[in-house]
Amino acid sequence: MGHGTRVIPSAAVRGPSARLALFGAVGLAASLGACRLLLPLLPERFAVNVPLRHAVLGWSVGAPEEVLRDGSIRVPAGFSIGVFAQDLPNARLLRFTPIGDLLVSTPRSGRIVLLRDADRDGRAETARSVLDGLNRPHGLDLHDGWLYVAETDAIGRARFDAEAGRVTGPFERVVTGLPSGGGHWTRTLRFGPDGWMYVSIGSSCNVCREEDPRRAAIVRYRPDGSGEEIFARGLRNAVGFAWRPETGELLATDNGRDLLGDDFPPCELNRVVQGGFYGWPFANGERVPDPDYGAGREAEIRASIPPLHAFRAHNAPLGIAFLGAEAAVPPAWRGAALVALHGSWNRTRKDGYKVVSLHWGPEGRIVERDFAVGFLRGEHVTGRPVDVAVGQDGAIYVSDDYTGAVYRVAAGEPAERRTPRRDSSRSGSASLATLPAAERSRRMQRGRALWERHACAGCHEAEQATPGVVPFPLAQLGQRYVLGELEAYLAAPTPPMPAPPLDAEQRRDLAVYLLETRS
Repeated sequence: MGHGTRVIPSAAVRGPSARLALFGAVGLAASLGACRLLLPLLPERFAVNVPLRHAVLGWSVGAPEEVLRDGSIRVPAGFSIGVFAQDLPNARLLRFTPIGDLLVSTPRSGRIVLLRDADRDGRAETARSVLDGLNRPHGLDLHDGWLYVAETDAIGRARFDAEAGRVTGPFERVVTGLPSGGGHWTRTLRFGPDGWMYVSIGSSCNVCREEDPRRAAIVRYRPDGSGEEIFARGLRNAVGFAWRPETGELLATDNGRDLLGDDFPPCELNRVVQGGFYGWPFANGERVPDPDYGAGREAEIRASIPPLHAFRAHNAPLGIAFLGAEAAVPPAWRGAALVALHGSWNRTRKDGYKVVSLHWGPEGRIVERDFAVGFLRGEHVTGRPVDVAVGQDGAIYVSDDYTGAVYRVAAGEPAERRTPRRDSSRSGSASLATLPAAERSRRMQRGRALWERHACAGCHEAEQATPGVVPFPLAQLGQRYVLGELEAYLAAPTPPMPAPPLDAEQRRDLAVYLLETRS
């Protein structure tokens, strides 16, 4: 059993409300160490098995080029992989501009970053912010001269000059009041062939009845933000969606629910149609009634649309892109879809952590194959793919929010020249040095009090570990986080960890304490 795994024996707590409460409780327990009282209550077969970096705010993987150099990441014969850009903490969704620059959302920093490869050598020479100060920006797209960005609670846009690679006007929010809070805070945004703006909004919970019908749904708007319409429902967390070029059909990935064991339910690829209902929370997979919410919902379950393709349980499919005419790939790959599998956390053994290709057979049957693998070696994680995009150069680009990198996969090119040097000047210690000595001391003391108040040592220090808990030691944080990045992580952590109950000042206090004592 891998480091960071705990399988809990049977518990007396049962029922949907208890499962919902426990789902949030375990994330908090794993994050701040408030697990001393909570972990013994977890349901049977509940495994918290997350990548070490996100479980403990530490880092157990080398820089991206080191990962490539040791040969762990592999792509199919005839392709090569290199690092296009790095030092992009929490790099998430990707969009290319008309002239070939790559836009990347970095939610924790509140920025949209533009990457430019001016000499077309396969690596970005410049990385600069085109928008900042946003509220966890995630989805983005370009339409009719505007750069659109989906924040966690709003959608905004700004005029965008592609040649200059910058916005030319103010950022104006055309949609406000999107449901926020709870789990699944990311919002994905894409413009469809019909000119409408489609936005996916994940559920607030693992499994529940939502009060706001826009959650667990894909919603669409006119470009000016008017005409809000729920396009499809019952999609628990459809982070990635795209239109298949051959047919024009909308296909969306969807993350299945947790707390039902290692191998159920499957994650999904769905053919999304207007007015469609896709089962959640009443059914999972092929219309299998949910043990918590399925009873008495037989009619809705029969009317639900089953998935077009099933991914392995808990693999967390996110971004999807089709290899159309612009992709410089061998003929056998034309028309395939690439899907980023972010990787599991609710399994006794980790699974996913790769990019797969989906190939359509003559009768519509889909075959799934590995495309970029090696981000998981045994139980050791070296990367978590998030999004896939095809550039004007025909190459394939993959974001990785674990190492903060964008990889470039190309057919028939050598990889040796595609490893930019890491900026060694970034360190947690250097960022602490910018604080006045008195403030640094005060924050250090308050951060220690927060550490003790939340019983963090119970999960992070072996000598004080809660019985039955595998401790996650914190070490070398300063090698991979500067102060602001660690604060941002605490504000928008990776699932299953919900944002801890700290305000901005407390997040800075705790971050100072961690960098002072765990670097």
